[in-house]
Amino acid sequence: MQVATRPDLSYPVNLLARFAHNLGKTHWNMLKHVLGYIKRTLDYAIRYRAGATLDLVGYVDSDFAGCKNTRLSTKGNIFIVAGGPVSWKTKRQDTVALLIVEAEFMAFSQATTQALWLLKYFEEIGLPVTQPVTIHADNNGAIALSMNDKNHWHTKHIDVHHHFVKERAKANEVNFKYIPSALNMADFLTKPLPRDAIWKTIAALDLGPQPLDVTVQGEF
Repeated sequence: MQVATRPDLSYPVNLLARFAHNLGKTHWNMLKHVLGYIKRTLDYAIRYRAGATLDLVGYVDSDFAGCKNTRLSTKGNIFIVAGGPVSWKTKRQDTVALLIVEAEFMAFSQATTQALWLLKYFEEIGLPVTQPVTIHADNNGAIALSMNDKNHWHTKHIDVHHHFVKERAKANEVNFKYIPSALNMADFLTKPLPRDAIWKTIAALDLGPQPLDVTVQGEF
């Protein structure tokens, strides 16, 4: 469900999976909360709109040192086509970020890789996609870093991510654009949010109730 049709479950599933072999009472309570949410939203699904733009649009975000046990940051991205999500991912970063900009920039690298994969896939199936792919982010420092040719001693240890993202941006394949955190649809992939913020994101992604008894007409 989380992998195929429910991006809203990505973060809680990812978080609970970290404690699969060492559950405590807090984790059980969280699990029951998630199950209650699933029961309430069993008829929710992705909707795609006829006539909506087929251009690929992305959102990327990262928390900073959000894991209290390891101080690793969590990154997430989501891509929209025809009014609905076609790709999303939540992942705890492999190394500890020393700066918020670093955490965000490593998320940029993953989002860029996914955008390039989607571009290649759409090309293979004959779906025209306008380039560059706009990827919305809420950190101006990381956006500036993606366009800046100068290196800084703070960013020496992320040079690989840095040069990869800059190279793809210069090739006009991706373009990072600022968006306020409240409008960033990748925000709920990286951290727990208040209930109202969750419902707002679900509405923005059009993950609404769907009829469960769909009748398929025609012959096979």
